[in-house]
Amino acid sequence: MNISLIAAMAIDQVIGMEKVMPWNLPGDLAWFKKNTLNKPVIMGRVTYESIGRPLPQRVNIVLSSQPGTDDQVIWVKSVEEALAAAGEVDEVMVIGGGKIYQQFLPMATRLYLTHVDAEVIGDTHFPDYEPDEWDSEYTEYHDADELNSHGYCFEILNKRI
Repeated sequence: MNISLIAAMAIDQVIGMEKVMPWNLPGDLAWFKKNTLNKPVIMGRVTYESIGRPLPQRVNIVLSSQPGTDDQVIWVKSVEEALAAAGEVDEVMVIGGGKIYQQFLPMATRLYLTHVDAEVIGDTHFPDYEPDEWDSEYTEYHDADELNSHGYCFEILNKRI
């Protein structure tokens, strides 16, 4: 099973402020949907609560030390339980937040990153990773426009073996 992390981050690896992403990028949301649809997604409780509902056409797995009440998602208490709940799949997508990314990064085989051309204040960051341990497979640049508040770049990185 490939363990993939998908995240949008501004300069300084900011991924959020007060439980929301501090930008408006419909292009990134479409990228997120395209790359997570029909795959299990693993997230923390705060991320789940900020989304407000299970993501459709995905197995939603929430990693939390406290049991949840929403029976439309699978609640787990450990990384091992989360991966077991994903089942026999080719790829599982870890969608945040910061603490969850930190837990899964050492075992990740792929990163789907959106680099947002913005300097924003944030209280949640993507964990540091060693660029020399990853090979860039794909990049796609987009300028800011009437729908997207900032320029951004999609990048897919594969862990070097």
